[in-house]
Amino acid sequence: MSSFGERLKKVRGGLTQAEFAALFGIPQVTLGNYERGRNEPRFDFIKQVCSRFEINVEWLLFGTGDKQESMGHSPAQSSCDVDLIMIPMVEARLSAGQGSLQTDGNSERSYAFRSDFLHRKGNPDNMVLMRVSGDSMQPEILNNDVVLLDQSKTDILPGRIYAVGFEEAIYLKRVDMLPGKVILKSANPAYPPVELDIRDQQREAFRVIGQVLWSGREY
Repeated sequence: MSSFGERLKKVRGGLTQAEFAALFGIPQVTLGNYERGRNEPRFDFIKQVCSRFEINVEWLLFGTGDKQESMGHSPAQSSCDVDLIMIPMVEARLSAGQGSLQTDGNSERSYAFRSDFLHRKGNPDNMVLMRVSGDSMQPEILNNDVVLLDQSKTDILPGRIYAVGFEEAIYLKRVDMLPGKVILKSANPAYPPVELDIRDQQREAFRVIGQVLWSGREY
């Protein structure tokens, strides 16, 4: 699957970066950063691109559907009017390996998701995106994938994937509970289950950060 930047280049076509950027009143360097994936575009820019070139916004954002809008759509029916919600990417990296902690919780960028998809999953206000480090959840979730977390879903349902913290580590694992213990299971058979003792004082060292609702990757 192509990246957003590659699809944006296809829309630009034979226009130079300077010519394309001038159409939307943005600096050429900003457009270059969009195309190289260094920065995420504002949604008003995406809507302007879709409207001017009759592009399907879902194709531009996600690579799904047809590139061009279907013939016969009125402006009110344009998919550029699809209701999208921006979910922040926080700087934490979830370890799907040995549990390294790399976080300060600040937002570095945001990604657009369909509003109806997010509301089927829960309350978008409670959701964040985090990047994964490590290979213990392969082939389900790969190193450098992005996961969507619902931070309000902290009650463990056996077998679901959660981001959990224990002492100074954050893990991304399938989680099961036993009396006094939490079992963290990897998808990669090279990693055995991890048992965490959460009795007595250790209970305060364990926390559920959120449940994984979705994962994706850039190519």
